[in-house]
Amino acid sequence: MRVVHIIKIVLTAGAERHLLRLLPGLRARDVDARLIVLVQPDKPMDDFMALATDAGIPVERMNIHRHADVTLLPRMVSRLRELQPDIVHTHLIHADLYGVLAAKLASVPRIIISRHNDNTFRRKLPVRLLNRVLWGLSSGGIAISEALRDFCIEVEGVSPGKIRTIHYGLDLPAPSPDEISQHRAALRQSLNLPADAMLTGTVSRLIEQKGLRYAIDAFQHVSRAYLVITGDGALRDEFEAQVDAAGLRDRVFFLGWREDAGDVMAGLDIFLMPSLWEGFGLVLLEAMSQGLPVVASRVSAIPEIVADGETGVLVPPRDAAAIAVALQRLIDEPELRERMGATGRARLETSFSEAKMVERTIELYSMANTSTSR
Repeated sequence: MRVVHIIKIVLTAGAERHLLRLLPGLRARDVDARLIVLVQPDKPMDDFMALATDAGIPVERMNIHRHADVTLLPRMVSRLRELQPDIVHTHLIHADLYGVLAAKLASVPRIIISRHNDNTFRRKLPVRLLNRVLWGLSSGGIAISEALRDFCIEVEGVSPGKIRTIHYGLDLPAPSPDEISQHRAALRQSLNLPADAMLTGTVSRLIEQKGLRYAIDAFQHVSRAYLVITGDGALRDEFEAQVDAAGLRDRVFFLGWREDAGDVMAGLDIFLMPSLWEGFGLVLLEAMSQGLPVVASRVSAIPEIVADGETGVLVPPRDAAAIAVALQRLIDEPELRERMGATGRARLETSFSEAKMVERTIELYSMANTSTSR
């Protein structure tokens, strides 16, 4: 079975990192999974292409010059006719639009759409109508969470029988006590902090969706801890100004994009994710792999990942006071932190394995194959 995945990439975030794990898993199960990456000419995404190649994924680039690129569709149709896939599997809106139409024009037998997020723009009438048409042209689809599946049914009009939930999976080895000690010491030394400093942190893009302004507000009411923000984005200057206005400059650190974000996470005591919405939140699985307790918003898919009171604490979105209370509780109770972190690690291994993700994806491909053959 040959499956061509298509995605547009401008940065390597959750959906992109998901494909770097899914496609090698599919190939290990004798699925000829390939990847077409739509890139802007000024953002060739060399780093992602290298990661895909290193992971053993046959990958190629195709330029998209603007949102409405009249040259892209015929180029994609031609390439799909050359590749002759059994399935085209699209990810994110540009790939959904061009990939679904190109697959139809190239007479690809089956088309699968993966929905990775429920961004607010998807509620706008033109986008809703477009997605209804694309779902109608598809053989089936994947939502990466139950919350996102409900969104697709209610907002995009997909038939409940046409879309199934397949959570992201992540297999990372549990860090040894020595590794944890090393990462903790290195992070605190790099920040010029005491060896026993309590660190709460997040890894995310600095955009409105991630709710970081409420985390900064919360930290005015949190004692005996520091906040480490790893990532970059359009709102960084605004957030830094907010930190200065709150008098928190000596307690909040902006690290920017880091290639070693996983090592930074391993040096934390508590992981914080105050998002306003999330299609899934792959970074939560990464935090669980490090044995970190989580404080996160009770929105979208997050309650499917973080078991409230067991692996972390869920709070209402946009509620700085609730964030502060949850953080302070974990700061003050080391045994609770340890217990929640260990439970989170166990939950990752039992509920969010890569093997389960790959197996369920192959099952969907087989179901689409059976449906088409009939």
